[in-house]
Amino acid sequence: MIEKLAIYFIFLLVIPDIYIYKLYIKRHIANRRTRLLWFVPSVILMLGLLWILLFSRGGHGGQSFIGIFTITYLAIVLPKVIFSICSLLDLPTRYTLKLQSHPFAWLGVVAGTATMLVILYGTFWGRKQFEVKQIVFTSPDLPAAFDGYRVAQVSDIHTGSWHDNREALREAVDLVNAQRADIIVFTGDLVNNEATEIDPFEDILSRLQAPDGVYSVLGNHDYSPYRHWASKKAREKNLQDIKERQAAMGWYLLDNKHVMLHRGTDSIALIGVGDDGGRTLDRYSDLPLAMRGSEQTAFKLLLSHTPTHWRREVLDTDIDLTLSGHTHAMQFALGRLSPSSLMYPEWSGLYMEGSRGLYVNVGLGFIGLMPLRFGAWPEITVITLKKM
Repeated sequence: MIEKLAIYFIFLLVIPDIYIYKLYIKRHIANRRTRLLWFVPSVILMLGLLWILLFSRGGHGGQSFIGIFTITYLAIVLPKVIFSICSLLDLPTRYTLKLQSHPFAWLGVVAGTATMLVILYGTFWGRKQFEVKQIVFTSPDLPAAFDGYRVAQVSDIHTGSWHDNREALREAVDLVNAQRADIIVFTGDLVNNEATEIDPFEDILSRLQAPDGVYSVLGNHDYSPYRHWASKKAREKNLQDIKERQAAMGWYLLDNKHVMLHRGTDSIALIGVGDDGGRTLDRYSDLPLAMRGSEQTAFKLLLSHTPTHWRREVLDTDIDLTLSGHTHAMQFALGRLSPSSLMYPEWSGLYMEGSRGLYVNVGLGFIGLMPLRFGAWPEITVITLKKM
C-alpha cells in the first residue's frame, strides 16, 4: 500500500515545487544557487520516502521514522499545495486585466501558514491535550439502583505510539481515576501490533481503578493484522500475550462474554465482544455467545470496538447502550466536521435510535504513522446512566 501512496506523495511534492519555482522563485531571486535551495526540503523528503520504501518494515523504529516523515511532509507540502491552488485563481485577472495585486496568492500564504501551524500544534501539543467529556444516557430499562451509575470509557491507547512518553500517559491515567467512576471500560486497540509495546507502560495502566473494576475488549490492532508474522502460531502467541498482560494489569477481558453488575437486588449486564471487523477485516465478534445467559436482564451495556457493528447487528438485539472507539475521528476535526465522517456514519459522540444508544469515543492515543491530533482531542468519556 505504501508503494501506491508513494506515487501520490511524489506528485504532490514535485508539482507545487515546480509551479512556485517558475512563477515566483525564478522571477524574484537572481542568484541561481540561492534559487536551487528552494528544492532542498523536497530532496530530503524524497530521500526519506526512498528509505521507507526500501528499509522500513515495521517495528517501533520503522513506525517512529514514518511518523516523523509524515508530519514533516504534511508541514512542508500541504502549505505549498494550498498556496499553489490559491495562486492559480489569480491567473485570469493577472493576464487579462493586467492586475498587479495577487489577492488569492496572499490568501494562499495565510491559509498555508495556518495549515502548517495546525499541524505543528497537533503534533507537539494536541496529542496530549486530554479532554474529559460528560455524557448522560437515559433509559426506561435501567434498574432504579443504577440511576446515576457512572461509566468511564477509554479507547484506542495504542501504547506503541507513545515511545516511552510515560509522563503523558500517567497524566491521562490520573485524569481517568480522578473522575471517580463506578466502573472503567476500555474499548480496544491497546497496541499497534505487538504485545511488548505494553511493557513500558504496564505499571502505569495497572493504576486504573474503580469500585466495580476495569473491563476491556479487543480492537482490530490487538489482533495484529498489519504486521507480517513468521507464522500463524507467532501471531496467535502475540494475541495471547496481550490478553495475559491485560490480566496482569488487573483488567478483566470480555472476549465474547458478559458479566453481571449488581446493586442490591438489581443488576445490569456488561457484555463484551471481539472486534467486529467492519467491511475489510476479519470478524472476531460473537454477540449471541456473549449475550447468552443475560436474556432476563433488563438493561444491557455492550463494549464493541468498531462502531459499524451497531447498525450491522446490535440494533437487532435488545442491547440498550453500545460503547465503541476505533475511528479516532481520523485525529482531525473542526467541530462536527471530520474526514472520518466520510468513512463512518457514526464517528464521534452519542447517536440514538429510539431509546437505544451508541457512543463513539475518539480515542486516547494516536496512530504512530500519524502522530498528531487537532480538534479530535484525546478523549476520556464519563457516561452517567439515568433512569427515565
